[in-house]
Formats: sequence, structure tokens, C-alpha cells
Amino acid sequence: MEWREGEGTRWLEASLPGATAAFSTRRGGVSEAPFDGLNLGVFTEDERESVLDNRHSLAAALGFPPEKVVIAHQVHGAELVAHPGPQVPSPFVSPDSAIPQVDGHLTAEPALPLLVFVADCVPVALSGPGGVAMLHCGWRGLAAGIIARGVEAIAATDAAIGPSIGPCCYEVGDEVLGAFAGLGGGIAAGFRLDLPEVARRLLGAAGVDRVESSGLCTSCEPELFFSHRRDAGRTGRQAGLVWRLGEGG
Repeated sequence: MEWREGEGTRWLEASLPGATAAFSTRRGGVSEAPFDGLNLGVFTEDERESVLDNRHSLAAALGFPPEKVVIAHQVHGAELVAHPGPQVPSPFVSPDSAIPQVDGHLTAEPALPLLVFVADCVPVALSGPGGVAMLHCGWRGLAAGIIARGVEAIAATDAAIGPSIGPCCYEVGDEVLGAFAGLGGGIAAGFRLDLPEVARRLLGAAGVDRVESSGLCTSCEPELFFSHRRDAGRTGRQAGLVWRLGEGG
């Protein structure tokens, strides 16, 4: 992955076969503390107009009209929705519009950016012959099989794992550890779970071995990322996106 900058924002970018993935940071934007600066989440205590300004800035930086960006109301599950085109009306620019309650997006259309909001959960971008997928992977979604569903839906061959909370900062209980006991050793040190490694192993089990990971912990990087756990829930949201390239892209 490589760092990119534009329109006052900064993001990580990964190249996948026939696709591009991007993972935003909090750098840029107009939101004030504690949501400074590029907060993309309207379901926070931030000013809605600031969030909408931030969304427009991110879309502009990535080279898309904001109304093309596809989103959902995330519920920590494993359901996916396929998109033949942009959402009309666009909930990304008009938050009161109808919005699906899912944690994963699929599309075969080029230049249609799929976005998930994160603030510790794992954003996973997939590409394959059937298109691209963007997954919001909290522990519940991972345990429920969201990665296997996404891989199967597009016959994914490659993946990019964005910044998320790391094993250094993610202490969990027996219920969470037990959900992944079948993945073998090395996914936890005591009660500290390595959520990106869980995602990687689930990708491998689903047949995806080409995986690039940022290796960055959202909780450890307060200058770069929002973190729900670090900030006791009062924080913003960054994003993971993926889009399919067009011919010659």
C-alpha cells in the first residue's frame, strides 16, 4: 500500500487486479474536536454539515462524484448487497434517504466506489472475476461468515486489509476468543485478539491467498485514525473503499 494525498486529505491506496482500494484517515476535513478532521460518520455527535463537507472532500480526492459512493447502515452482521449502479437517491450525500442495513457491498460495475465506515473494525476489500466487494468486518461479522460470503459472491482472488485495531490494543473475553478457536494458534496472546490475522486466515480458508495488509493499528495512531475503543465511543469514522477499474484503467 502507498500513501496518497489530495484535496487536503490523506489515504492509503492498494492496487488489486482490475481494482483499487483506498483507506481514509482523519487527516483533512472540517470537523472539530473530538471528531477532527475528516469524520465521515453522520451517526456521531458531529455537526451533520461538517460530515457532509468531509464526504464531498473525500470523494473529490478520489476522483468520484459524491453521489456515486455506495454505503449502508452497518449492523455488525454478514449480509451483503449487490449494486448494479449508484444508489438513488444517494444516502452518502442525503443521509435521510433509504439505506440498506448490511455490512458488505458487491458490484461488477466499473467506477462505482463501495464504502464501509470503520473506527476499529477491519475493512476488507476484495477483487475477482465477478467484480469487487467491500466488507465491514467486526468480530461478529467475521464469526458469522461475511468473508466467505464476499469471496464466493465475486470469486475473489485478491484482498486488501485496511487499518483496524491491532492485537496490541484489542482485549476481548472468552466469547470472542471462542468464536475463532477453530483457526488455530497464533491469533491471540492471552486475551488480546489479532483481528486482522483472523481476517487473513478466513480469507485463506475461503481460497484467497494474495492478501495485502496495512499493518496499522487504529488505536495506536491517534493522529491518523479514529478509534472507538481508544476514544470510549466518542469518535469519528474513517472509511474503506474499493472500485473496479474500467477498460484501460
